[in-house]
Order: sequence, then structure tokens, then C-alpha cells
Amino acid sequence: MTFLLRISKYISYAEKFILILILSLMVLLSFLQVILRNFFDTGILWLDPFLRHLVLWIAFLGASLATQNDKHINIDILSRFLSQKNKHISKIINQIFAAVVALLLFYASVKFIFDELDAQTTIFTISSFEIKSYHMQIIIPVGFALMFFRFIISAINNFVIFSEIRKK
Repeated sequence: MTFLLRISKYISYAEKFILILILSLMVLLSFLQVILRNFFDTGILWLDPFLRHLVLWIAFLGASLATQNDKHINIDILSRFLSQKNKHISKIINQIFAAVVALLLFYASVKFIFDELDAQTTIFTISSFEIKSYHMQIIIPVGFALMFFRFIISAINNFVIFSEIRKK
């Protein structure tokens, strides 16, 4: 279990670094676009679609970190009325269900990426270098895979806690 937690911790360091990098890039590029439009009556043509796709990256990396910190969407009305032992059972069931949903969405997003790969849709071109839609949308299956991994780790962790409570 500690091995999985260590892997998750290193992944979260990378996610945080990438999030900071992307958010800083988004702020700088947005500021540049505003300056260019307001003072020079021009702009960078490819910048708006690029920024929209960076929001996708922010969303999926943020969702993965939220899942790791157990801050993902959670309906816990029932768990308020449960005993400590039953709360962990409820959490395990919820996390396994969420992991299955994340896995199904991962498979659907992989199919989506393959469809985009077949379509070869160009989002924008930067000096004869074409950025295809799947280049920017690859974060979708990666994000769902990370969330699946984090939900499974959380379910295992709650199972260990439940086992310790049960022994007492």
C-alpha cells in the first residue's frame, strides 16, 4: 500500500508542477492577447483555441488532485448517520463505484481519441506545424486513468482502516 501511495505522491508533484506551468502560461498569453488586441489592433490567431484546450488540461489535472485529496464530488448525507465502521464500508462502496465510472469514461475517452486520430482534425497551425485535436485532448483519458488509480488507492486505504477497526 505504501508503494501505491508513494507513486500517487510523485504523480501529484508532477501534476502540481504542470498545473502551475499551464496556469502561468495561460495568464501570460491571455495578457499578451489583450495587449495586442487593445493597443495594436491585432492578435495571435491560434491563441484562443490553445487557451480553451489548456482549460481542459487544468480541469482534468485538478480533478485528479481533488480525487487524491478526497475532495472530489461526494454525496455524504447517508454517511452522517452511520457508525464509524459503516462509514468506511460506505466510502469503500462509493470509491469502487467511482472507480468503475472513471474506468468506463477512460474507455470511452480512448475511443474518442482514436476517432480524433482518424479524423486528423487540426485545431490550429503555428508556423507550418499543425496541432491536431488529439494532441490537446490526450489529457482526457490520462485524467480518467489518474482518477481511477486514485479512487482505487482510496478504496484500498479505507479497506485497511475498516479492517483495523473491525479487529478492535
